[in-house]
Amino acid sequence: MSTHAPNEARVIPLRPQTPPPGSGGTTRAPQRPAGAPQTPAPREPLWRDLVGDVLRRERLAQERTLKDVAEAARISMPYLSELERGRKEGSSEVLAAAAQALGLGLADLLSLAQDELARYARSRVDRSRVGRGRTSPTAQYDGLCLVA
Repeated sequence: MSTHAPNEARVIPLRPQTPPPGSGGTTRAPQRPAGAPQTPAPREPLWRDLVGDVLRRERLAQERTLKDVAEAARISMPYLSELERGRKEGSSEVLAAAAQALGLGLADLLSLAQDELARYARSRVDRSRVGRGRTSPTAQYDGLCLVA
């Protein structure tokens, strides 16, 4: 049984809340081993960024303009630009129209974006192995892929 009122939204924080300054509460920073790198882990890409990258890459590979593709998809040029930059989350109808304007199906567009996400995940695993000495020390990081 729920303890909140039926018409009230319950907010669940995604990050642990820290006490306000001067409240007397102390928070401990996680302990790192001596000599551990201080760089934060790379942020996982958002789906809208991946889809936007695929749309832009496909459009540029076809040497087409934003205006041309937007007209073919029957969406506004500024909106297509925002989709490509990952600023907007397109509906399935809009993404299907943009994909079709580029000669792709919606499944093709989403599959290409999924491939990018899988490449990112593999590179994360490979980078963590490099840090633990499981991969060749001569391997170098190249964009989203680790190349040995």
